[in-house]
Amino acid sequence: MNRRRFLGLATASVVTGVAGCGGSEASGESIRDHPAAADLDAQPHLGSLDGHVVLTFEDPSCPTCRDFHEGTVPQIQSEIVEPGKGAYVVRTYPVIYPWGAPATQALEATFARDADAFWSLLAHYFETQSAFSTDNVLDRTATFLDGETDLDGQAVVADARERAYDEQVQADISAADNAGLGESTPIILLFEDGEFVTKVTGSVSYEIVARALGESE
Repeated sequence: MNRRRFLGLATASVVTGVAGCGGSEASGESIRDHPAAADLDAQPHLGSLDGHVVLTFEDPSCPTCRDFHEGTVPQIQSEIVEPGKGAYVVRTYPVIYPWGAPATQALEATFARDADAFWSLLAHYFETQSAFSTDNVLDRTATFLDGETDLDGQAVVADARERAYDEQVQADISAADNAGLGESTPIILLFEDGEFVTKVTGSVSYEIVARALGESE
């Protein structure tokens, strides 16, 4: 990375780092050695993990994650994922509002059955965020899955209540803890061709992502 690009990213990270629900680092560490990317292949992702990687830790209950997901992720998909330049990866990280914890259990139970349904449910949580509470999130989840996917919503919710996929939930939390990421979401780690470039938090613009990955000078 050239010095101009690094200084620009550092400045942007200071600004955006306070915008999450509740930084910046730079090194050439391999994505396969980075603690935040542990068991990367098993995580929900769109695109090829062999190129650039946008690795995010998101809480379905976090309004700033919603803003990032709705404002920036579509550009990540159109500019990085769809042209085959890399991948967008999500690790669920329930640290903001209480309903995010059961929602995360449901997301893992959904992903174990069908990846497309996982992305649909995650988008549904963000799109209708204000409708959820700890009392209704699983019932509403079952209704959505029954109506909008081919999954048995009641079966997914039963697994969520029993925390049947808690090992996967805890793996994401451990990855964040082991990487010292803190609890301000979304947390976005950017890897340029397999090497760690920087970490930013908050609803960062696509321009910051593109600049870090050498897609915009």
